[in-house]
Amino acid sequence: MTNSIAEVKDADVIFVIGSNTTENHPVIGAQMKQAKAQGAKLIVADPRKIDLANDSDVFLQIKPGTNIALLNSMMNVIIEEGLEDKKYIAERTEDYEELVKLVKAYTPEKIGEICEIDPEDIRKAARIYAKGDKSGIYYAMGITQHKKGTHGVMAVSNLALLCGNIGKESAGVNPLRGQNNVQGACDMGGLPADYPGYQKVFKPEIQEKFEKTWNTKLSPKVGLTIPEVIHGAEEGSVNFLYIMGENPMISDPDINHVKKALDNVDFLVVQDIFLTETAERADVVLPAASFAEKEGTFTNSERRIQRVRKAVEAPGEAKPDWVILMDIMNRLGYDKKYSSPSEIMDEIASVTPQYGGISYDRISKIGLQWPCPSKSHPGTKYLHKGVFARGKGLFMPQEYVGSVESVDSEYPYIMTTGRVLYHYHSRSMTGRVEGLNKKAPVSFIEINPATANRLNIEDGEKVKVTSRRGTITTMAKITDIIGEDTVFIPFHYADGAANVLTGTELDPIAKIPELKVTAVRIEKIL
Repeated sequence: MTNSIAEVKDADVIFVIGSNTTENHPVIGAQMKQAKAQGAKLIVADPRKIDLANDSDVFLQIKPGTNIALLNSMMNVIIEEGLEDKKYIAERTEDYEELVKLVKAYTPEKIGEICEIDPEDIRKAARIYAKGDKSGIYYAMGITQHKKGTHGVMAVSNLALLCGNIGKESAGVNPLRGQNNVQGACDMGGLPADYPGYQKVFKPEIQEKFEKTWNTKLSPKVGLTIPEVIHGAEEGSVNFLYIMGENPMISDPDINHVKKALDNVDFLVVQDIFLTETAERADVVLPAASFAEKEGTFTNSERRIQRVRKAVEAPGEAKPDWVILMDIMNRLGYDKKYSSPSEIMDEIASVTPQYGGISYDRISKIGLQWPCPSKSHPGTKYLHKGVFARGKGLFMPQEYVGSVESVDSEYPYIMTTGRVLYHYHSRSMTGRVEGLNKKAPVSFIEINPATANRLNIEDGEKVKVTSRRGTITTMAKITDIIGEDTVFIPFHYADGAANVLTGTELDPIAKIPELKVTAVRIEKIL
């Protein structure tokens, strides 16, 4: 997030796109509702009439995969009506004229047909966003999990730059992270091209810096992303897999493909706190300690580095992740021993510029937000104040391109996926809680009443859902929060798993799979 969670309450306009915030990020969703109660305007764009849509000033129930078209059309309206922030554009941005040329063709009438929404609602949303003094955009995987997901993020940035909303309090571009320490994992080099702090492995000066710090030779070669690893495992170019705290047998696209990949490797190690569907296929399972059984830090969506403290002893032979990794590292011949997570954080601070001022003492009571480059720095509430990290903000105009999968007579409906309030990711934790299972016990498919009527399907009955990759059986949930030609399945459940159906087409830049658009057919089970 460019901005902080607490800033949500003081926004003039909140634009939520591709995020079911109240269910997936309920703390932030609650703050959005507080802001609305205090007079903020709310725009919601989503294929489902999510909870926030009921509070919105304008709700755009767009067809899955049409985010870029919508954003470009909003920019078309803003420029045509002279609502852009001309001073900000002149002083703080470049390549604006390229944006003007591209969005000229994205009229509300044309894009209304593509998105399947009223053109006047596009105009209304554009005016509300542009006229707000502090307008923040909040998005999640509904933007990123597409073949053009990276371009979708660029379109979000274009809209924010157009109206001068980056580098401003209670505004900005705010991706809402999908899990509790995704931000921290990325910060620490959990990306195939990065060392900690997004320092590139292929830059000689960076390679030399880390070689000197760690006293070992390092490769400048960029690694593989998760989908590329799974593909390599299936075809035989990846022979060994070490999976930590992840359950691709539920969460990755095309589960039959994942199953073949995991079964094809010579050796599979899974490090986790439960025996997940993935761990069940492992040659070796390393029992890890949960968050409550270890010391450490999490870095959340707003870049805040926070202490985690041990509350209870870990059961059996379970150990903290850092201890397991250190033990393996030592057995492999790298003789480096750490006495505590605090010592590891000191090393992180020594090699990671934006963490340079972080220590366990400093974050003992309240976490700090990076960039925090020195021990005297207070942390950074919001990014790009006064100047961008690259100097000027760059407009990156993006054409709308349709999704990889399209409907036809055999697969006439578009399925989109997501989460529900009561379960988390692949249910390895929440699926063990009796109360949560009572609230959301089984997989289901949301179907519009008109669609259900055509198919002679009743609420609560079992149906068969088939894509070009596989078939599942799940329960029909008849509801008007979904459009007639769209269906929704939460991806949490092993029985009736949505990701049996999803495809493996990747965004060529970020290598994110297109999980949000899958063509399916639905059949009544006779």
